[in-house]
Amino acid sequence: MSTATDIYYDPYDFEIDADPYPVWKRMRDEQPLYYNEKYDFYALTRFDDVEGGLKDHGRLISGRGTLLEIIKANVVMPPGMVIFDDPPSHTCYRGLLSRVFTPKKMTALEPQVRKFCVDALDPLVGTDRFDLVEVLGARMPMRVIGMLLGIPEEDQQSIRDSIDDGLRLESGEMPDAQDLEAMNRALSEGGYGEYLDWRAKNPSDDLMTMLLEAEFEDHTGVRRRLTRDEVLGYVRLLAGAGNETTTKLIGWTGKVLSDHPDQRRALAADRALVPLAIEEVLRYEAPSPAQARYVAEDVEYHGQRVPQGSSILLLNGSANRDERRFPNGERFDIHRRIDHHLSFGFGIHFCLGAALARLEGRVALEELLKRFPDWTVDLEGAVRARTSTVRGWDKLPVVIG
Repeated sequence: MSTATDIYYDPYDFEIDADPYPVWKRMRDEQPLYYNEKYDFYALTRFDDVEGGLKDHGRLISGRGTLLEIIKANVVMPPGMVIFDDPPSHTCYRGLLSRVFTPKKMTALEPQVRKFCVDALDPLVGTDRFDLVEVLGARMPMRVIGMLLGIPEEDQQSIRDSIDDGLRLESGEMPDAQDLEAMNRALSEGGYGEYLDWRAKNPSDDLMTMLLEAEFEDHTGVRRRLTRDEVLGYVRLLAGAGNETTTKLIGWTGKVLSDHPDQRRALAADRALVPLAIEEVLRYEAPSPAQARYVAEDVEYHGQRVPQGSSILLLNGSANRDERRFPNGERFDIHRRIDHHLSFGFGIHFCLGAALARLEGRVALEELLKRFPDWTVDLEGAVRARTSTVRGWDKLPVVIG
């Protein structure tokens, strides 16, 4: 295939990750099927192509992993990790979680989510600066998912730190996926495994107990309960996904509204606009902007063949700004009416926690505006999160007023 030598995209490059949008726009316009020789992967950037790829679970499969480095390292996916699974087993595993993550049940969590936000923000009233990620973005989502899973509050921060350490890139190169998997196994046994064994003897009204006691018919037709490893897979997935993306959403909300003070002031004056604003932040700065797939059989895009055995990135962060789908897609607009974006995926792997993430993002912004209608991000003190799977901020100090 032809290549444009002056177009280079690398998901591990820190400089590109700081602002990938110019190169993504060039890829959309000039090379909608992109190939990276260094890491041997293809990439799609246009909305229709990415949405189609997310739906094409027969040819672009998730069972080999959804991170490029995991696919390349041939890491064996553990059971119970729904995002790393394909039908027919995916259908059974997802069905168990879908009983819990219904919009109605997530809406019922709003009073508790709001309390967590109030607890975090009230002590800061009167201060002139604080770190939005540290006091709210990292803390509230962990408290919510910890409450749902049944993880003691005093242990939640250490678990979150372990998750962060496992995702963090130490250099601008592809990480060693074997090290990542070893960390995950150690976290399961040293952290989640202990909680699981205790909960098996002390059932309660939480997700961990529900997973331990649930009966289901698996893809072979056998009616059974989940194995211990399967439950651990679920817990690992929920603890990680329930933290990282919502933390990044809250950070981006603070950053983007600092960059657009007129729109922030409009939200402070009319908080009925907050749900629209959260949806626009999700579109404009996707917390998880790249989804990897293994190509199980040949597929063609723009007249060019992607051979079986390849790896392909579906760049939903680029698709969300595709002008072919969103007029003036590079412009942030809290009044934009969005049919749907791709920040939560699409198709059978659409994020089960989408309703919870939207709720957390909305309540966090409402409570923030109630106390601090004006803020500016201190970019000199801000620290980017360096990972291959989520994009956002580890530290985001804001100056009030």
